[in-house]
Amino acid sequence: MSILINANTKVITQGITGKTGQFHTRMSREYANGKNCFVAGVNPKKAGEDFEGIPIFGTVKDAKEKTGATVSVIYVPPPFAAAAIDEAVDAGLDLVICITEGIPVRDMVKTRARMKGRKTILLGPNCPGTITPEEIKIGIMPGHIHRKGKIGIVSRSGTLTYEAVNQVTVLGLGQSSAVGIGGDPVNGLKHIDVMKMFNDDPETDAVIMIGEIGGNDEETAARWVKEHMKKPVVGFIAGLTAPPGKRMGHAGAIISGGKGTAQEKLSVMEACGIKVTRNPAEMGKLLKSVL
Repeated sequence: MSILINANTKVITQGITGKTGQFHTRMSREYANGKNCFVAGVNPKKAGEDFEGIPIFGTVKDAKEKTGATVSVIYVPPPFAAAAIDEAVDAGLDLVICITEGIPVRDMVKTRARMKGRKTILLGPNCPGTITPEEIKIGIMPGHIHRKGKIGIVSRSGTLTYEAVNQVTVLGLGQSSAVGIGGDPVNGLKHIDVMKMFNDDPETDAVIMIGEIGGNDEETAARWVKEHMKKPVVGFIAGLTAPPGKRMGHAGAIISGGKGTAQEKLSVMEACGIKVTRNPAEMGKLLKSVL
């Protein structure tokens, strides 16, 4: 079992004719069951063509109807990416994964408002995507560092997602799923949403939760963990050394009014029973020690 995606997931690439979309679609297609998973691309100007055998459709709706795809991944440039999310939501897809960085906040505010009451789940934007090791990867993560296992990983930081994955792999534990939720101020899935999925997943035995300075999503997730989580959780917050008021990697990583600091987040997480480390090189070892 897995969360969000598995070997039977059928995927549409929005932005398949751009260099980034082509490169990462190719890499994802070559990973595990990718040849069976990546079934369509979308470009209104190139409908009827194909990318290395993947048919290109004019709309997401057409791609879904012709292929049965339920998930899309977006590599569309920032000025048009929110509209691409809107199109996927209007087509009734189950999950939309938006990799694009730099989408205007105003665009995302409108898109999130339009999504209310709709069934589509949004992952991202400005995220590396998600992977179920040895089954399917959707996004920009390096597939070779992942191994199938029973550790769930959820992170706002792409780089630290890979760091945690590699540590868990080296220790021989492997991952059930790894999910990069992105760090933009207006996004889709939050830590708490993914923690709930891992809690319900019988193939996940423990979770590494990685946050960043700014906002209060980590604290919200930590309080939920204290009340409901049945599995051990290890935590880390990026930005321990970031000066107050400075951005640290993501648009959402902004400290305001003294709130959202790494120390504050770590204190709340510790108080809620999460084992935390202040050294990102120790995430895997700390996890192994609590299993």
